Amino acid sequence: MRNLIGETHIDFVGHRRKAMYLSSALVAIALLAIIVRGMNFGVDFTGGFTIEVGYDKPPEIQQIRDVLIAAELPDASVQNFGSSTDVLIRMAPPENGQGGAELSKDVLTALAPTSDTPVDIRRVEFVGPQVGEELRETGGLAVLMALFAIVVYIWFRFEKKFSVGSVLALVHDVVITVGIFALFQIEFDLTILAAILAVIGYSLNDTIVVFDRIRENFRAMRRGTPAEIMNVSINQTLSRTVITSLTTLLVLLSLFIFGGKIINGFALALIIGVIIGTYSSIFVASTAVLALGITKEDMMPVEKEGVDLEHIP
Repeated sequence: MRNLIGETHIDFVGHRRKAMYLSSALVAIALLAIIVRGMNFGVDFTGGFTIEVGYDKPPEIQQIRDVLIAAELPDASVQNFGSSTDVLIRMAPPENGQGGAELSKDVLTALAPTSDTPVDIRRVEFVGPQVGEELRETGGLAVLMALFAIVVYIWFRFEKKFSVGSVLALVHDVVITVGIFALFQIEFDLTILAAILAVIGYSLNDTIVVFDRIRENFRAMRRGTPAEIMNVSINQTLSRTVITSLTTLLVLLSLFIFGGKIINGFALALIIGVIIGTYSSIFVASTAVLALGITKEDMMPVEKEGVDLEHIP
């Protein structure tokens, strides 16, 4: 692969204290946002109605929002779904206990005068509060299981100190990403949860590339402290890290700008995750391993006992 940056000699490890303070501040802000402001869970997690409405020509989304607010349906979330003529409306269950048939009738009555062409109700789905709570629990369990599997994988492939460093970096990435959604009250639904799991995979891949080079250099470089070897390793993989992150961000920015509101949250979560994940693979993961006291002896391959051929009959 052609080097985008060329040979660098940046003292990444020398800035580890500044990076530690920055990461600690970001994680603290994220945790405060999650605790104080809470998550703005979507219908997938809280329960509610999903109504798909079809038009003959593209409608004005903001006009639909205003009409639903005027019809005393202020909790409705409106966005395009699939094509420009399909609209997806999500709303919490009404306090008066209306069912799907009555609610869809009210929505159709409110929207019909805003269009010169017929408005069709394509489908009405209901997610109960118990189902939403179960989705929250299983989603959180999926994240925990992914982190546990990562610990086991890196423990066997590298060394236990590397597994701790990688998990700290992944927790760092997940907490900050979720914290940004809590801070700005961006709706958190199943697509965002899928993006969080994708962020874990992306960040882990980037971290493993750096760890692999660190292990190689620990075995190949006769001289140098662990901090110096890590600096060399991070600089050697810097061009690959930057190329991967930039190309990924170009795709995600295109999705965020041109993909429509239905995937904006998904793309935004991945954009935040890629940026934070790139930062953590350079500063957080390697710094954590160094703080745990990694040595050259930890990286040396285990010598296998030789077979004594003289005692073989």
